[in-house]
Order: sequence, then C-alpha cells, then structure tokens
Amino acid sequence: MTSLVSCATGRADPADGRSIAGGLDCGAMFLNAVLIGIHLLSSLVLILFILLHAGRGGGLSDMFGGGGAGGGAMAGSTVVEKNLDRLTVVVSLIFMFTTIILSIRLT
Repeated sequence: MTSLVSCATGRADPADGRSIAGGLDCGAMFLNAVLIGIHLLSSLVLILFILLHAGRGGGLSDMFGGGGAGGGAMAGSTVVEKNLDRLTVVVSLIFMFTTIILSIRLT
C-alpha cells in the first residue's frame, strides 16, 4: 500500500531508492489496474453468458417458454440465442486478450 501512496505523491520509494513497484511507474501501475478490472469484469460476464446458454434442457429458450414441442410463445428466441452466442464469443475474446496481456506485463 505504500507504493500507491508514494505513487500519489510522486516520490520514489524511500526504502531502496528504486522506482515504485520494482521498476513500474505510476502509468504502468494504473494500466495494470485497469487491465485487471477489465479481466475480472469479463470473467464474471462470461460466466453469466455461459450459464444462460442452452444445455440439454433448452436453457434460454425454455426459460422464456420458446423451446420444445409446444410451439413458441416467444418466436424470436432463436435470434436471442444467436445474439447470446455472438456476445459470448466477443466476451471470451476480451477475456483471452486480457489474459495474454496481463501474463506478459506481470512477468
């Protein structure tokens, strides 16, 4: 926590004279924090989207009464599922890229 305080004041870490966080400046620390925030948010949204997908029971279609042999109370459920598929792919790509970028930046 002292590195954040010294980053806010703009002074170097007084313990050993090196720059803050072992060579990272304030901009790099801020970028890492933003990347970690995007990574956490995308992971939670990805979990939600995967749980909304149709399993063996029907998933999103059955939830709104659109699947199965009874016809369809909601005729556009296939459009909703296609959009859910697209959103899941986009969020999974964001998750993948933030994972790769964070692994490169934090090593």
